Amino acid sequence: MRIRLLGLVFLISTAELSLAFEPADYQVIDLSHAYGEATLYWPTSPTTFRKEVLAYGDTDQGYFYSAYSVCTPEHGGTHIDAPVHFAEGGLSTDELQIEDLIAPAVVIDVSTQAAADPGYRLTVADVERFESSHGKISAGTIVLMRTDWSTRWPDALTYLGDDSPGDASNLMFPGFGAAAMRMLVEERNVGLLGIDTASVDYGPSQDFIAHQIGAAQGVPNLENLTNLAALPVTGSVVMALPMKIQGGSGGPVRVIALVPR
Repeated sequence: MRIRLLGLVFLISTAELSLAFEPADYQVIDLSHAYGEATLYWPTSPTTFRKEVLAYGDTDQGYFYSAYSVCTPEHGGTHIDAPVHFAEGGLSTDELQIEDLIAPAVVIDVSTQAAADPGYRLTVADVERFESSHGKISAGTIVLMRTDWSTRWPDALTYLGDDSPGDASNLMFPGFGAAAMRMLVEERNVGLLGIDTASVDYGPSQDFIAHQIGAAQGVPNLENLTNLAALPVTGSVVMALPMKIQGGSGGPVRVIALVPR
């Protein structure tokens, strides 16, 4: 059996594989918000999450049965942006390679800066400070920007900066700066970017330049993450597995982190 782990390829037997991973050796941290009536979407989204009951209760045969229908736009709640979201001809959600969505992760903590400036954007200096303490970010790494904005979820006013329906012109929250984004995707060749706000672009952005830069390099984004404060700065492995939507520009994603005990 051929497996890829932390960027390395191994040939391993099924028996050896059973010994290679012991779940009890890891703490599992859920980085996803649940979907429900309170789930936040971009203010201009014409619809939000809907869950309708198809069946609920005891059947004529005497057993309990429940089933639901759910409907959601791709970009809301904890979700992934596929490159085609901002790059014509880019990969769609179903074309993303699984091995690129499971990788070692680093957390760049700018929560102090974000608390002082809600429109803070990650800078090259922030990345360089991180690397001076933890080493150069390796190609394929999942880079997570921690702002602690998820503590404001799901209050639209404090999380998005404005709760006016249908209006995205007055939003305010942190994001990635253009220069830092270029450094990460063009020079460090990271595999995936994530943030605990509504967008990798900061709230007032009108050109979504961080999205454009990342998508042009084929790098997906994770948005509306949570629990980044529970992760170590380095040493975790993140798994981000989206709904496999054919031709999709994104979609709901369950993101977890494995942290060695």
